[in-house]
Amino acid sequence: MAIFDLFSKRQKRLRGEVLDIYTYDKIPQNLRVQIVHIIRDAIGEHNYGGTNEPQKVYEFIHHTLCREYGKFTLGEDYNESHQELVLNFLLQTQVTDEVIDVIELTFKYIDRIIKKDYHLYTFNTTVKITPDDAITELNERFKENGIGYSFDGSEIIRVDSTYVHAEITRPTISLLWNNKFKGANEEYLKAHEHYRHGRNKECLTECLKAFESVMKSICKEKGWTYNQTDTAKKLIQICFQNGLVPSFTQNQFTSLQNLLESGIPTIRNKLGGHGQGQTLQKVDDEMTRYGLNLTGTNIIFLIEQSGIK
Repeated sequence: MAIFDLFSKRQKRLRGEVLDIYTYDKIPQNLRVQIVHIIRDAIGEHNYGGTNEPQKVYEFIHHTLCREYGKFTLGEDYNESHQELVLNFLLQTQVTDEVIDVIELTFKYIDRIIKKDYHLYTFNTTVKITPDDAITELNERFKENGIGYSFDGSEIIRVDSTYVHAEITRPTISLLWNNKFKGANEEYLKAHEHYRHGRNKECLTECLKAFESVMKSICKEKGWTYNQTDTAKKLIQICFQNGLVPSFTQNQFTSLQNLLESGIPTIRNKLGGHGQGQTLQKVDDEMTRYGLNLTGTNIIFLIEQSGIK
């Protein structure tokens, strides 16, 4: 469903009231209501005969959340339907992480289950919006409300810069969606999950894992000899020795090799990978964000140079 540029929105922009700095700790009520509209339109309503697919969706979401939270129900009224329990919980919970839980789990189902068998799902179900359009609108609503989250790769990730997200994070996730990079994809998304929750050391650790996994996948696809225990430095050497970068441009990429060797591995080893001794070592958000973005940039370069589809 199209997002309308209402008069009130235009007036807010003219008055300078549009948020240009992302926030993360509170999901406003109007955004929650907008997301409920998207969910209801994407999951749809049962028509007649056959299995009530929307009911199955809400039942799955409710049971999954209850099991993870250690509850029997998300509400107090046992007469409420699973749809009412899930959507009312989304509207009423005061815990931001729980709001994100509901959004992520619901849109993960929309993206991975409903989208996969869309024609079968819509046989007895009336929907008003496709899975892809639902995800697009969700991300636009996040941006419109100045909330620094985005649903990409079937995960909610934190967005610090619109430019970086568009030019690095999203292209990286898109490339890693290839099954040949499945391990790296899981690690890269875990890095973003750690970053969203402020677990900066763990974020850098997953960054290095993703970086190494990409090179191992390239070596495997190309038939280049390597060991599973090889470090990032060794894997970089293997990739360059086997012509990952064309020989006639080898010299101009010498500095890039140095960057790859001293970039992510060094950041992780210095800040996240070893014991901190008597002094508590804090990895700040700025350095973690740099490591996360550097990982994405390097992954994009390596996969594009490999030509693996």
